[in-house]
Amino acid sequence: MTSNFKIYKKALCAIVLVMSSFVSVSQGDTSTFKAQFALGLNSPSKNGFVTGFEGKTYNFPTVNLGIQYMFKPMLGAKLDYGFSRISNQKDTQPFKLNYSRINLQAVYNANRIFNLSQNKGVFVHAGPGLTSVKPLGNFTQNKTSFMNAMAGVELHFGVSDKLSIYTDVSYIHGFAKDFEPISDGFGAFNGNLLTLTVGASISLSGCYYCE
Repeated sequence: MTSNFKIYKKALCAIVLVMSSFVSVSQGDTSTFKAQFALGLNSPSKNGFVTGFEGKTYNFPTVNLGIQYMFKPMLGAKLDYGFSRISNQKDTQPFKLNYSRINLQAVYNANRIFNLSQNKGVFVHAGPGLTSVKPLGNFTQNKTSFMNAMAGVELHFGVSDKLSIYTDVSYIHGFAKDFEPISDGFGAFNGNLLTLTVGASISLSGCYYCE
């Protein structure tokens, strides 16, 4: 797993460099480059825990940070980081863990499909990434990492030319192996995650609504 993680880190560094080149080109463009921040809840899949270490159905917080670049009015990409805290259910072994992910996603502007007014928007996003799970407390040795695939929908409401408030519903599917031995799963998680967040999208290159 350690060697694979090093490979993933190199790949993610390459992704960051590519996105950085897009950012440097886009500074003069209008409504192409945006920063996003969101805060909300997460719900982990039950089969991601070993018996006796089940997590809560709903957990707080989930934090998402991202940058988005639109190549065309309807098509773009974003690189984003997500952090979620998950803790134990009542009457199970006490534990907490940090669930972190980084994803490179395609973004589709679906406004024309829904024929929304100018200050409203719908964006669909999906793409691959890497998940890292870090147990806290007594189970710090049970760290794990695995690839994921993420998909979600954002609903935007424009507040001004440069700012919109949005809500995002996303599902993150984890491509993780079973815990073997089971003790490797004490206080850890290797399943899928559903997130619901509310945040702000800020235009860094001109008018938010211009094309």
